[in-house]
Amino acid sequence: MRPTRRQLLVTGLGGVVAAGIGLPAAAADPSVEGLVRSRIRPPRFRDAWFPITQYGATPDDATAGIAAAVAACHQAGGGHVVVPAGVWQTGAISLLSYVDLHLEEGATLRFSTDPAAYLPVVRTRWQSVEVYNYSPLIRAEGQTDIGITGKGVLDGAGDNEHWWYLIGSGQYGWHSGLPNQRADWAELERMNDEQVPVEQRVFGAGHYLRPSFVQPFRCTNVLIEGVTIKDSPMWTIHPLECRNVTVQGVTVDNLGPNGDGCDPESCTDVLIRDCTFRTHDDCIAIKSGRDADGRRLGLPSRGVIVEDCTFFSGGAAVAVGSEMSGGVEDVFVRRLSAPADPAAEEAYLQWLLCVKSTSTRGGYVHNVDVRDVDSRAWMYRPLEITFSYQGGGDQSLYPDVRDIRFDQVRVARAERAYRIVGAETQHIRSVVVSNSRFDQVAAEAVVQYADDVTIRNVLISGS
Repeated sequence: MRPTRRQLLVTGLGGVVAAGIGLPAAAADPSVEGLVRSRIRPPRFRDAWFPITQYGATPDDATAGIAAAVAACHQAGGGHVVVPAGVWQTGAISLLSYVDLHLEEGATLRFSTDPAAYLPVVRTRWQSVEVYNYSPLIRAEGQTDIGITGKGVLDGAGDNEHWWYLIGSGQYGWHSGLPNQRADWAELERMNDEQVPVEQRVFGAGHYLRPSFVQPFRCTNVLIEGVTIKDSPMWTIHPLECRNVTVQGVTVDNLGPNGDGCDPESCTDVLIRDCTFRTHDDCIAIKSGRDADGRRLGLPSRGVIVEDCTFFSGGAAVAVGSEMSGGVEDVFVRRLSAPADPAAEEAYLQWLLCVKSTSTRGGYVHNVDVRDVDSRAWMYRPLEITFSYQGGGDQSLYPDVRDIRFDQVRVARAERAYRIVGAETQHIRSVVVSNSRFDQVAAEAVVQYADDVTIRNVLISGS
C-alpha cells in the first residue's frame, strides 16, 4: 500500500519497526565521533615563501619551475610554493614533505592534456584496483605535512576532446575510430581477479586508463583548502592510504565521466568540510579497494566526517562504495544542503546516502550516521543500501552492512524515500530512519532482506 499524502509512514514490510513501535532509534556514539575529531589536525607550514617565478616557471611552461620550487622549499625545511596570478601551463606535479602549494587569487594551473606529461608510470589504484599507470596530475607518495591551498584554480582541462572520450561513450565525444579504456579496464579486472602481481600490472603509455587529479598516496597530515578544482580527467580528489586528511572550502566542478568529487580510499581520519560539489558522478565516495585487491590489502577507511557541504548535482552526495572490500566504518555526515542550482535547468542528485556493493566485494560497512540534511534538488532515492550495484558475480561475497542511521532529513522531491535491499543469504542489519520528511514522492519505500529496521517519525507525501 502506498502511503497517502502527508501520512506518517507505517509500512508492513518484513523486518521493519514503524512509528516508534519496537526498538528505539540507535544514537550515534558521541565518543567515537569526538575521538575522530580530536585526531584530525591540519598541518601548519613555515612562514617561508617560494614563488615559482624565481625558479624558472613561465606561463607557457611552469613544470620545471614548480618542481624546482618544491625541492627548494622542502630542502629549506618547508613553507609555501607560490603560484601568482595568471594562467600557468604545467605537467605533473609531485609534492614533498612540509610543502604547501599555494595558489594566489587569480592564479590558474592549467594541466597538460598530453598523456606523456604524466610519465613515468607510478603505483596507484585505478577504480580501486592496484596498478602502475599514468601519474595523477598532482601527486605525493609517502610524504608528511603537505598542502594545496589558496583561492586559485586547478584546471585539469578535461573535455570531450581531451581525456573524457576515453570512457568510450558518445555522450563524452567518443566515436568509432577513437581509442577507449574498455580493453584496458577488462584486462586490469582480470589481473585483479587472478591476483596477478602488481609489478606486472603496467599500463601507462599505449593504454587508456585516465589519471585522477589530486592523489596523496600513503601520506600523513594532508590539507587541501580553498582552491577550485575543475575538469579532471577522472576522479578529482583521491587521498589513498593516508592518515589525517582535511579537505575544506574546496569547490569541485567536474561534469566528466567517473568525475567523482572527493574519494578518500583506505584512509583513516578524514574531514571534508564546507565544500561545494557540482559533478555528474558521486560527489563524495568513501572507498577501500575493489574485490580481491581490497580483501588482500585489508586497509579500511575509518573515521570520516563530512559536514557543512553543498551539493548542486551528482550521483550520491555521499556514497560508500561500491569499491569497499577493505571495509568502511565510523562515517559521520552532518548539515548537508542540496539547493536548487542557478546554473542548471533543474538541480538533481541520485542519492543523499548510497551504500552500494555487489556479491564480489566482501568487506563491511559499519556505523554510518547521517543527520541534518536539507535537499531542494530532485532526488532518485535519498537513502539506498543495495547489494546489486552494477550486477553481481559468484553470489557468495556480500558485505556485512549494519548500523546505518538517517536522521533529520528533509527532501522536497524524490522517486522514493528509501530503498534498503540486502540479499537472502546476507541481510542488512540495524537501520534507522527517523525524524525526517520526504515531500512529493512518487513510489513507496522498499525494505527487503533487512533486520531491525526502525522507521520512526517519518512523513512521506505522495506526488
